[in-house]
Amino acid sequence: MSTWILLRGLTRETRHWGALTDALRDVAGIEHLLPIDLPGNGEFSTVRAPANVAEMVDFVRLAALQSGVPGPYCVLAMSLGGMAATHWAQRHPAEIERLVLINTSMRPFSRVTERLRPSAWPTLLDVAAHWRDARRAEAGIHRVTCNRKETLDADLDAWSEIRRSRPVGRANALRQLWAAARFTADAAKPQCPLLILSSRGDELVDPSCSSRLAAAWHAPRREHPWAGHDLPHDDPAWTAEQIRAWLAHYDAELDAAF
Repeated sequence: MSTWILLRGLTRETRHWGALTDALRDVAGIEHLLPIDLPGNGEFSTVRAPANVAEMVDFVRLAALQSGVPGPYCVLAMSLGGMAATHWAQRHPAEIERLVLINTSMRPFSRVTERLRPSAWPTLLDVAAHWRDARRAEAGIHRVTCNRKETLDADLDAWSEIRRSRPVGRANALRQLWAAARFTADAAKPQCPLLILSSRGDELVDPSCSSRLAAAWHAPRREHPWAGHDLPHDDPAWTAEQIRAWLAHYDAELDAAF
């Protein structure tokens, strides 16, 4: 059975997947999960983050190899993690079996003001200015990435503790942002089966980024009606169900072909 590598986005780490990991097991039936932090985040928070996505991919490939779990891998990735997963699949196609991208964006398919919506810039500047104030910084991140607010206090408690226990340096955050801004994908679709998930209520990245990517690559896309950028936080059950249904449909097509 395939191993699924999970890659989060800018300054986020494996603990930020929250309830999604259980949902993937319970709803999608995915048992073998291998969450890996991008360099500069989480387990690797003391590592200097590269200023380009290609070096992030090299780092993640090595971490996967060192885990002892053989490939090829399925990869579930969001935002900056989605850029890394796309580059991995395009540069090393034999290593990636399936790919699910969540609320990601990349050149040449989207403009800079779509990839980072101007309405989010004031909040992000405030987060940067108060980077060492864990709760204030996390409150700003929550405001622009999450539309499910009933768990706000618990989220901020958990995220603030994550930030305090394994803080991401401001310089690492800026290098990750710079890498994301510069990343350009190949025009050709990755060779593996691909699913794109997006959120209609994303206030950080315009959902048109996902729709254009899906159109260019003739890939299936599913859009959540109200979730924010952090779709796994806002509706983990819906996210897992879309993956389950896609896998079932793809397996059915394979069976029919043979």
